[in-house]
Parts: sequence; structure tokens; C-alpha cells
Amino acid sequence: MREGASWIDANYDHMPTYTAPGHASLMTGAWPWKNGIVANDWFERETGRKVSSVTDDATTLLEGRAGARGYSPRRLLCSTVGDELRQASSNRSTVIGISAKARSAILPAGQHASAAYWYSLDNGNMVSSTFYFNRAPEWVTQFNQRRMTDGWFGARWDRLLPETEYLKRAGKDDEPWENLDETSKDSNTFPHVVTGGATRPEKAFYRAIDYTPFSNDLLVAFAEEAIRKEQLGADDETDVLTVSFSANDHVGHRFGPNSQEVMDMALRVDRQIGTLLDFVDEHVGLRNTVVVFTADHGVSPVPEYEIAGRPIGRRAPESDLQKAIEDGLKARYGRRGRPAHDYIETFGGNHEAGVINSNIYLNQNALRRDGIDYGEVQKVVGELALRMPGVKRYFTRVQLEGNRVSLADPIARRVRHGFFPSRSGDVVLVLDPYNFYFETPDDPADARWTATHGSPYRYDTHVPLIMMGPAFAAGKYAKPATPADIAPTLTKILGSQAPSCSSGRVLAEAIKHGNKRKRR
Repeated sequence: MREGASWIDANYDHMPTYTAPGHASLMTGAWPWKNGIVANDWFERETGRKVSSVTDDATTLLEGRAGARGYSPRRLLCSTVGDELRQASSNRSTVIGISAKARSAILPAGQHASAAYWYSLDNGNMVSSTFYFNRAPEWVTQFNQRRMTDGWFGARWDRLLPETEYLKRAGKDDEPWENLDETSKDSNTFPHVVTGGATRPEKAFYRAIDYTPFSNDLLVAFAEEAIRKEQLGADDETDVLTVSFSANDHVGHRFGPNSQEVMDMALRVDRQIGTLLDFVDEHVGLRNTVVVFTADHGVSPVPEYEIAGRPIGRRAPESDLQKAIEDGLKARYGRRGRPAHDYIETFGGNHEAGVINSNIYLNQNALRRDGIDYGEVQKVVGELALRMPGVKRYFTRVQLEGNRVSLADPIARRVRHGFFPSRSGDVVLVLDPYNFYFETPDDPADARWTATHGSPYRYDTHVPLIMMGPAFAAGKYAKPATPADIAPTLTKILGSQAPSCSSGRVLAEAIKHGNKRKRR
């Protein structure tokens, strides 16, 4: 490697390995058991509803659909690198997060960021919320008025390299498991003509953009405009810009990690990152910049993917798991006048069952009503789940709250690191490798995922980790690392306070001795 320090054994140490927990850990240096971001969405017992990691009903969306609610980092319980820099500089440091997903823009930037911006599926704009300001900066409005997204209506996404290269490395282009929802009006083969089935730019088309490399092109252009208009890196204060390329995740879910589409996305994002770094070099100078490259999670192979003629895993609807547990609870505890039909909690106006993120939420009121021992029923639910194909282990709230798990056991440790008592369920399941129970999508137009992530296994925890800048000695490092090490390492070389909950280690093996200069 010519420049940059690369850790070849970097792994997340929490479960579930989802987008929001990954992004929260990056710049807090803390796992969900400290920062509180246990998943993308979870059930909130206090309000009786499902919430997202960035839900904030007190905010309004800016540059998006009129009257729509915004998002914020209020559910993030720890400070980030950017928060510490802004506090130390009396808010002179500028901290901005950018992504196609709200959670991926908001969580790394932190509680006191200058701004966070994400992509609107409603109108194709880059949007924000009133958490940050009462109206979007003028340069953001002007950027949106260019209607950059509309210029891709009807565009062809084709392979970057000759087809033979994809056949050699990714296999054929029409695997039966590559899954598209009915409204995509797309095919599972190249070329992909991007319209979303619409006749002009509208919501269906803006949604379709999310599954193409054009989404990443939009983020690069917007990040460049942010650097220019916000004058990032132009003074002596250290500024932070986080950019998360979400389209790679969307394409991976739809087509699977071994698809030609994912291979093409990887080739293109490499060039897109290069374009952004060239812009940084021109306007700020890479010698004045610290660059960190990583991912928020890995990905599982498609369960139907065959080795030696046999599928490596299986998938099943989560409703099968839920029904088996409910039936078992009725058989164990039900009797005349006590049907035991409501021991799994329900949430929201549609009474959605409390099974999410491999967590099972129990109805404590119903258990008290019927005199059922809370600790006992957790074990009963776990044992019922073990009867289902693909379920390997379970952990109860009693175990996790009482620290009755061995942190020397990597699976148990990752479950514990992902457990936050007031937000997590009462029983946490761990599935066999390459198995998953899929949830019904919130949006009926969404497809069942072809591939996913979330497990505590290496295919989901292992991610790249590269840090580049004058403070780092280039090379490959074999010492184990985690993305939670990024935050304390950055604050070490910047001479600032580590984030409030940071528990990662400083990656001292790659820091040059005598490094003192501030970086932008």
C-alpha cells in the first residue's frame, strides 16, 4: 500500500450488525450497550410504538415533502469526535454528515453537528431537518434547484468493464434469487434502465435511483459543494465531513453480494471515492487531511448460494418463528380463563408483534396478570425458539442484565455489547450461519431481501479499516482492530478529548512518533 494504514483483521464487536449501530459506533468509539443505538428500528415500550434510531417527532423536514417530520440524533446517548471538536472550539469547527440514508448521515456526525443531509425518496432532493436550523442553507436550496437527480431519468446503468470480467469473478447475471419488487419496473440483468416505471421524474423514479450508482454520484457532488460552500478545511480549526455511500448496501440487499451488480458498484465506488479525494486534495490538500475508510457492517452470502450442489443456508418468514413461540406459550401456560394468547408484546396501532432484530419483547403486564414468572418465561421462549430450524442459541434479559455471559465467548460478547436494557427485547436469538428469518417490509412495495446482514459471524462483522494521513505509517497491520477504535485514534492524533463513552483502543501501532500537527 502506497499510502494509508490498513487493518486486515477489523471486526465489529456487537450484534445486530446493522446500519445504525455501525454508524453510531464509528465516531463514538462505543458499542450499542453504551451509545443506545441497538438497531435501525426497535420497539419503544414507553410510547408503545416502533421507532427508528433517528425518529424525532419534534422536528420538521427541510427541502423535502411539505409538513413531513424530520430526524435527529436525540436517541444517540454518547458524544462523537465531531461533538468533542465543536465543544473544544466553541463551535468554530464545522461537522457535517452526508448520506442517502438519514441514519447514516446523522449518527456519525453526532448530537451537536453543524448539519446532516440525506436523500429524499419523495422529491430527489438532499434534505435536512429543523434540528439543525430553521431553514436549509441557501447553497443547499440552489443545489436542489439544479435537479441533478432528474437528469438520470431513463439513464442506463451498464457494466463498467467487459462482461467477461464479471462472468469470471461474479458468475452469471440472472441468478434466480436476485429479487426485485413488482414496482421497480427493472430487470435482474444489465443494462438497468432507471425509471422506476414512471413516465417522468417522480417518487417511483427517485426510489429507483437508490438502487443505482447514480445515488453515489449525487453524494459526491453534494459533498464537493459542502466543502466549497462551508469552506471546510479553510482555517486552523479541525472540521469533520462524513460521507456514507448507501447505494452499495441497497444493491447488495436486492441482488446479493456475489452478483454482477455488486461487483460493478464496488468498481464504481472506488472511482467515486477517488473523485472526492481529488477534490479534497485540490481545495484543502490531502497533506492537511485525515481520511478514514471503513464500512458499517459486512454481508452474508445468499442462503440459496450453492456449494457442492447444496444451499449453504435457509430463509423463512419471521411469522413462522413468532407463531411457533406463541403456540408453545399457549400450550405451556394456557388453561380455562387464561388463554396465554398475549404474552408477546404488540406495538403500534396495527398491533405489530414484538419480534424484531432477533429480539422478542414480552408483555410484562400480561405476565403479571396471569402470575407467570418473568425470568422463567424468558427461558421457555428461548427453548421454544431452539426447536425452529436455523436457531442456534438464545440469551435472556436476566442473563444479559446480570452480566451472566462470558465475554471470552465472542458470540455472547457481541450479543451483550448490542443489548441496551430499555430498548432491547427480553430474549435475543442467534441463528445458525447463513440463516435468517425475514421480516415483512414496512413498505409493501419493498421486495423480500435477497441477502442481508445482522449476525455476529465474521462475514457480517469483518470490514475494511484504512486510515490515511501524515500521522499514519503506511502498511498493513495484523493486530486485531474494531471500527470503535477509529474515534479514540482520531482524537489522539488531533489532541482532543475522546468521546464520552469511547471504549475503543488507540491504534498506536500505525501512528508515527512525534505527530503533533492538527489536521483538517
